[in-house]
Amino acid sequence: MAKILKAGISDEDAFAIDAQVQDTVSATLNAIRTRGDEAVRELSVRFDNWSPESFKLTQAEIDAAVNSLTSEERDVIEFAMAQVGGFAKLQRDSLVDVESETLPGVILGHKHIPVQRVGCYIPGGRFTHVASAQMSILTAKVAGVPNVIACTPPKNGAIPQKTVAAMHLCGADEIHIIGGIQALGRMAFGTESLAAVDMIVGPGNAYVAEAKRQLLGRVGIDLLAGPTEALIVADDTVDAELVATDILGQAEHGPNSPITLITTSETLAHETEIEIQKQLETMPTAAFAAPAWRDYGTIILVEDHAEALVEADKNANEHVQIMTSNDQFFLDNLKNYGSLFIGPRTNVAYGDKAIGTNHTLPTNRAARYTGGLWVGKFIKTQTYQRILTDEASALIGEYTSKYCAIEGFLGHKAQADIRVERYGQKDKS
Repeated sequence: MAKILKAGISDEDAFAIDAQVQDTVSATLNAIRTRGDEAVRELSVRFDNWSPESFKLTQAEIDAAVNSLTSEERDVIEFAMAQVGGFAKLQRDSLVDVESETLPGVILGHKHIPVQRVGCYIPGGRFTHVASAQMSILTAKVAGVPNVIACTPPKNGAIPQKTVAAMHLCGADEIHIIGGIQALGRMAFGTESLAAVDMIVGPGNAYVAEAKRQLLGRVGIDLLAGPTEALIVADDTVDAELVATDILGQAEHGPNSPITLITTSETLAHETEIEIQKQLETMPTAAFAAPAWRDYGTIILVEDHAEALVEADKNANEHVQIMTSNDQFFLDNLKNYGSLFIGPRTNVAYGDKAIGTNHTLPTNRAARYTGGLWVGKFIKTQTYQRILTDEASALIGEYTSKYCAIEGFLGHKAQADIRVERYGQKDKS
């Protein structure tokens, strides 16, 4: 039976935090909905100390950002773009239109049509989230979205040059420097200075995730991608140094990033805790990683791989890293995860930056019912039907009429009956 060796924050405390976030987001979105740009500017000043003449960047400002890149920085960005864009194209090519004559004279089909206007949110905060541009903007463009509006917050009161450069290189049609709830609300509701979008995508903090949740319905969203979370499944085939490094590598996202270790080895669990404290002594971003591990870190001891599988599926984490003597067992059997990283040669950072899969992934156990961001999220699969012959219309009409009678939909029945009468047998003599 699984045994918790280290527990993170309680469900009660987490619920209280979530409730506070919900209230803040609701009030903020209502201000944007009712007061438009006036509220947006007030919020931008309050949260980011940012009030430019226009939130939308000019072409000159974008060119300056691109020109600020060193040749090495541009090479790195373009390498990652090639991997992400290449994999997105493979995914897009797997989506094909279909059409079939399902009965004589009855044509059914579907078409894949891109969403027409998408807002991509590129987070800011303490780090420079250059890679997030390729995950949302580039993927949307590969999907065929014609209008991509991209937003990112200012950094220390200035335009984040590297992020803007990546946003442009990835194909953004407009770039706006504005962050947080105000960016999402502005894109979703539309204001005097920006027409509303049809869909909003991109990761962010708890407030961004909650804003997307509350805006769902007015606009489409990709998924609820809140603070980063990671799960490592390991046994005694891997050492504590590697496990601790991978734990802290994700914990540095922020002090509320949940990280879990599931292991069959109590020795590894104990050694990993020691190694984590050792690495924190010299880790440059320990100020973020240490509280994340202290407050949200969990260690679960299990009997075997089968029990580890059960616990991993129960957790349904955003990132799941497998380092065991039988990694294939987990690839074959795991059902609930955002993205899976198999074996010690790969890790979550590869997926976050440059390997090619998308790093916008489901959190808060949403992996039970959705996958991560991919080209298919930007595409609507829309059906159509066409009837070519009188006989086919009369045949479907007869069955539809009888079905409507069963259900009591008499207006629907009339739609079928008029066609049976018009297109049924012509010779009634």
